[in-house]
Amino acid sequence: MKTHYKLGLGAAVLLALGALAYANRIYVLQYSLGWYTDILHPRAAYQETPWVQGPQTANAPLSQRPPNIIVILADDMGINDVSTHGGGLTAEGVPTPHIDAIAREGVRFDQGYAGSAVCTVSRAALLTGRYPWRFGVEYTPTPGAMARVAGELYSDPKRLRPVIIDKALAKEAKEFNDLGMPPSEITMAEALKERGYHTMHIGKWHLGSTPEMRPNNQGFDETLFMESGLYLPQNDKRVVNSKQDFDPIDNFLWPNMRFGVSYNAGNWFEPNKYLTDYFTDEAVTAIQRNRNQPFFLYLAHWGVHTPLQASKEDYDALSNIPDHRRRVYAAMVRSVDRSVGRVLQTLKDEGLDQNTLVIFASDNGAPGYIGIPDVNRPYRGWKLTFFEGGLRVPYVAKWPGHIAAGTQYPQPITNIDMMPTVVAAAGGKMPTDRPIDGVNLLPFLGAKPQTQAARTLFWRDGPYRALRHGSWKLISADLPSKDWLFNLATDPTEKVNLAATQPQKLAELKAELAAHHANMPPSRWASFLKLPINIDKTLDQPDAPGDEYTYWSN
Repeated sequence: MKTHYKLGLGAAVLLALGALAYANRIYVLQYSLGWYTDILHPRAAYQETPWVQGPQTANAPLSQRPPNIIVILADDMGINDVSTHGGGLTAEGVPTPHIDAIAREGVRFDQGYAGSAVCTVSRAALLTGRYPWRFGVEYTPTPGAMARVAGELYSDPKRLRPVIIDKALAKEAKEFNDLGMPPSEITMAEALKERGYHTMHIGKWHLGSTPEMRPNNQGFDETLFMESGLYLPQNDKRVVNSKQDFDPIDNFLWPNMRFGVSYNAGNWFEPNKYLTDYFTDEAVTAIQRNRNQPFFLYLAHWGVHTPLQASKEDYDALSNIPDHRRRVYAAMVRSVDRSVGRVLQTLKDEGLDQNTLVIFASDNGAPGYIGIPDVNRPYRGWKLTFFEGGLRVPYVAKWPGHIAAGTQYPQPITNIDMMPTVVAAAGGKMPTDRPIDGVNLLPFLGAKPQTQAARTLFWRDGPYRALRHGSWKLISADLPSKDWLFNLATDPTEKVNLAATQPQKLAELKAELAAHHANMPPSRWASFLKLPINIDKTLDQPDAPGDEYTYWSN
């Protein structure tokens, strides 16, 4: 009887401890999805990717073929991470010579903007030449469990502003894989296939994972598709980790992220090295196998997105940086730049560099949740905000003989301009059955450039919206209910809000914003999460009552 009593007491204690653990936000069992991912997608050991071998001989001389096209997209790379934009401060002066070389041999877009301040929307804009809310993509999908527990993740009494969750909508949320870009959209890859291009995708997608939304059904002949998260298993001796204990999302992600890729929707397997280097190896092979035919390569790096993981080789090379977190991040920037260098060198080695259009950009500005204040300097704001720091990104391109070397293009451009530019370079045609928002930039970049007419650029995240018209920039939010109005010609770092002193200009731009968004279709999925973002502080810095902030909807 005493034994039964002890067992009952032990069970009661365990239950009490379990309840206490849950109350203290220890929800590894319930909300860690890594084990679920392992069951659904078991990963095999490394295997070679069977890239299709192109023709052994070319059908036409290189000068008579359409140009090869390579779009390299970094993830979350701030404009101050790239030395060609006057940066490198984040990495304690670590240069980016290979990204710089593209600008030196081609064009540096001095006002290059991302299509959004968050990845999915920005990537959809890049691939379609359209504002993604025209086809219902205005939020970035997140794993439902993470979004549903965000309130608990952020329930720190020291935080002045709460996470807001519509729990009823959260319960109705579709699975992460079911959310993305509809197959009815015509992508850059589909337009290039019409011109006889072999089309390849490597890396991140984040535009849906059902068969109809995956790259193979969106115009790509081949895709090496990233599963999620890790650059190497976190206990691998070849990697150096930096975990941000102050970031609840970072704490959630580490036990859930996995290390794996899939070729053409086949079984998952593990890469054989640090992810950025692995993707680069595969890009080199893909270029070599297609040297005798026009090809389009979309190299969508995961770097420098969290988790902060550097290859040990890059980390060891930066012993001059004393702060561990900065050193890991700088090493990640270094690896992306080295990747660009290897791609450019492969083009030279294969004799393709003079007939290849290369574009490099980032999907949005760097985030404040990594705790490195100068990633977007001199601009205010972070990823998830429509301030310049969330939208201004490194943007460079080169195409010998067509883009004048050393060009510094002063007008605002954005992701929607990439598809019209690329399709024009290939001699193709843009769709005529739908609005196309981007413009072909090539006429403005040659030896005798035309002058681009003024236009308005737009950004949208639910009720949080922005536009750029000439030198004027308007950001309009519902939470807080506030407008920010800036004249970037005199205030490029958005320090002085003119909303109160320029009521006529404010009313004019608000009317233009409302007109653009009128009659747009509803989002393909509902937003049930609003996350507060401090505009001027990193996440590890304490909020103060007078801080400016905004909310990001997802």
